[in-house]
Amino acid sequence: MLWALVAHLLSAVALWSPAGAQYSSDECSWRGSGLTHEGHARDVEQVYLRCSQGSLEWLYPTGAIIVNLRPNMASPAASHLSVCIKPSRESSGTHIYLSGWQAEGKVHCFGIHEGALFIESVHQRDISRRITAFQYELVNHRPGADPQSLLAPCQPCSDSELLLSVCTSDFVGRGSITDVEEQEEDETSVGVSLSRVYRQKSEVFTQMGGRVKVWTGKLLMPHVCGVKPAEGEFLFTGTARFSQAWLNCAPRYTDFLRIYQEAETQGTNPCHIDTN
Repeated sequence: MLWALVAHLLSAVALWSPAGAQYSSDECSWRGSGLTHEGHARDVEQVYLRCSQGSLEWLYPTGAIIVNLRPNMASPAASHLSVCIKPSRESSGTHIYLSGWQAEGKVHCFGIHEGALFIESVHQRDISRRITAFQYELVNHRPGADPQSLLAPCQPCSDSELLLSVCTSDFVGRGSITDVEEQEEDETSVGVSLSRVYRQKSEVFTQMGGRVKVWTGKLLMPHVCGVKPAEGEFLFTGTARFSQAWLNCAPRYTDFLRIYQEAETQGTNPCHIDTN
């Protein structure tokens, strides 16, 4: 019954436009209050977010809201966009649904074509301490790829995946592992020291002072991946999400160099980097 209701509400999105809806001035973030629904606990409000990143904050949630993520893009590239949302640790008082899954407090990514988010308040007598909040980011993914693969997978990268990762990752660096630590929320932090940074987004790595250029940083992996300390030199690639760096491919540098040189000989490299 619940999914039938959700499907019905989502199908009605294009036909329903409530008066007095709370829109943010910059269309990137939205902040609203369920107190405006006082006496109308079953109200449903639409929210439109049109930027590449932003946030939502719903105080004292009552009724429901439908969140439409519609970036100001008309190019074919828009069909390859995915949305990643990161709920706040303090979020409570609602359930978040999208096409058959329910968010459970962790980062989740989905194709933008999958539809709107349906956020339903949980019935309760005291709403004074409830708040639902999350950050969102829009990211590109390869055609046919699973959007959830944007969150660091545990399986090793194949040769073709590695070469493509070098071209498309948010960060690419060469160096060693300095430490491995268990973090909260079932995450493992991998400390790295790099002698070469080919690319980085959001200042993933910090350059240390001195005559020799060295960059340091922390890369995250799910705890279930079982990352262990290891000696030697590696090539690190991965994704930057919500100011955090998630490790994806991390082959030994000698293995990467062999794969890269073979592809160069065959003319199948998707892009080129300086391996000297």
